[in-house]
Amino acid sequence: MIIGLVLNAFGNGLCIAANIGSGIWTAAAVNMNMWFGVDTGLLLFIVGVLNALTNQVLLKHWDTRRFIGQVFYVMFFSYFVDIFTDLLTSIGVPRLPIVARGFLSCLGVVIFCIAISLYQRANIVMHPNDDTTNILRFDYLKGNATASQLIDFVPPIIIIIITFIFTHNIYSINIATVFSLVLNGVLIAWSDKLIWPQLKHNFSSTGRNNG
Repeated sequence: MIIGLVLNAFGNGLCIAANIGSGIWTAAAVNMNMWFGVDTGLLLFIVGVLNALTNQVLLKHWDTRRFIGQVFYVMFFSYFVDIFTDLLTSIGVPRLPIVARGFLSCLGVVIFCIAISLYQRANIVMHPNDDTTNILRFDYLKGNATASQLIDFVPPIIIIIITFIFTHNIYSINIATVFSLVLNGVLIAWSDKLIWPQLKHNFSSTGRNNG
């Protein structure tokens, strides 16, 4: 879980610093940041809390332990995203040639997909958005990781469209975003099989570890 938290925050921070696209939820936060002027980390936290509430609806019952755990997770996640973004910016990642930044942005996507795979399988506590895909995957979509990711992309796409209407600009959407949209589910499923394969999924709708 801890490895997943750090890798997830680092991968997202790398995408933001390289600025050649990012995961679609992070891109939505960046676009809201450019619209409202609110810190990206704070926006990621607010969106995470809303995701945690959405999960309770999808579960069809209230799970206090799950909700509190996810709120704490997203609090630390948003904090570490800001730390990694500032660190990577300070060492010059945004000033690298565009090809190098494109590679690093896509690498960031790969890193946070590996992170998602690890803590979804551990199923101790995870980012609420990734629990959303887990619930969709196992309770609604017969284990299909790719389909659950595609459904989960709908809300941030709507957010980006709304921000574009008001700002007339789109930020943090580029090569890595397309890479993420196409391959997120594939990369998570690949990581399930190849990264620490002994760690098996123990998902349950109660949110408790069954392993």
